[in-house]
This record gives sequence, structure tokens and C-alpha cells, in this order.
Amino acid sequence: MDRSYGARGTRAKELFLEGYNCAQAVVLAYEDYFEESPETLAQLVSAFGGGMGRLREVCGSVSGMFFVLSKLYGYADPKEKEGKMDLYARVQELAARFRDRNGSIVCRELLGLAEKVSAPVPEERTPEYYKKRPCPDIIADAADILEEYLREQGKLK
Repeated sequence: MDRSYGARGTRAKELFLEGYNCAQAVVLAYEDYFEESPETLAQLVSAFGGGMGRLREVCGSVSGMFFVLSKLYGYADPKEKEGKMDLYARVQELAARFRDRNGSIVCRELLGLAEKVSAPVPEERTPEYYKKRPCPDIIADAADILEEYLREQGKLK
């Protein structure tokens, strides 16, 4: 992919290239929506990288979108049926948009991996690493999808 991205997508891509994982990069591109420090936010979503700790399940950038969505539309009362339904509908809409653009929301499918789980040791971030991974563009795309959605909802800062 060689595309141009919006401000949030560009920032998320830069953060990933600095070494943050996929979830951290998306969430930190939206740090102005949170009261927590960037360090706290990065820590809160650190396990979501690599499709949940390199389990290669749901892409961390998708989980990052959902984390931001929870901040804006989440519910706290376990009996709040309408709030839960509203949030889940929003999650499903963003997942569909991501899937439409990228073919899947599953990390291993996005990376074309045959293995179901990767070793817990992260790969070195070398130029070769970035050449073989679509991650920077996928992460930018996730942040842009969220930006577009928040603009539509009148929630974009």
C-alpha cells in the first residue's frame, strides 16, 4: 500500500515506526481524547500488540480503535443494555469498515501467516522487518477509519 493518510493515520504510522506496537500506535494517535498520560495509555493497551500478545488474533490496530471507541461511547453499568447494544453496534461498524478495506481483522490473515501463534519474542524492528510487513499502512488505515467515523459522529477533535 502506498497511500496518503489523514493526520491521525499519519501519526499512528509514525508511532509504530518509533517502536510502539499496533494497538499503542492507534491509541496514542488519539491521546488527546484521554486524561491519562501517554505512558499510561501505552501500558494499558500494550498486551494487544501482535493480535493480542502475538497470538495473531484480532489485529492490535483494530483493538486500538475499539479502545478509543470505548472511551467515547462505553458504558459502566452492567445493566445498561442500551449502552452495551450501542457500543457493540459501533464496534461492528468499524470492524466492517476495516474488513472492507483490508480483507480481515485477524492479524495472521493480514500478515499472511500460516502459524496460528507466534513466539512471544518480538522481532527486531529492522528495515527488513518493515519491508516484509504491511503493519505501518494497516495501522494508519485503522486510525483513519476511526477519524472518518468520529468526524461523521461530530466527535472529532
